[in-house]
Amino acid sequence: MSVEIVDGPTVAAFVDDDSGAFEKWAAEKFQALDADGDGVLSRADLERGTQAEFELQSRDEIAGIYDVLFAEFDADRSGTIDPAEFLALAREVTLAKARGIGNSPVCVILQEDSLLMRAVQRARNP
Repeated sequence: MSVEIVDGPTVAAFVDDDSGAFEKWAAEKFQALDADGDGVLSRADLERGTQAEFELQSRDEIAGIYDVLFAEFDADRSGTIDPAEFLALAREVTLAKARGIGNSPVCVILQEDSLLMRAVQRARNP
């Protein structure tokens, strides 16, 4: 972990960068979440892989979050999220984070392999 300064434009630039760095991160995250290796993310895969991010919400709130994610991003209504759908989800969630952070730099503690750390690293080495 390290302490870093990040702002919304840095995060948005990482998503929009033509180098493919964001797409690479999304593919790596998809593989990590796809616990059974079937090439799609089930609701159980997502719940297992993201439970730490929702530890403060109630079960009903968490269920509602997943309902919205699947309603919005399961484009083919298969009941699973495929890699292309996951990329769209990751892009939208990351851009929402960028909007939430805003234009003012904030100091955050980041894990070395986190999305925001990759955005910071990209800004340092364009």
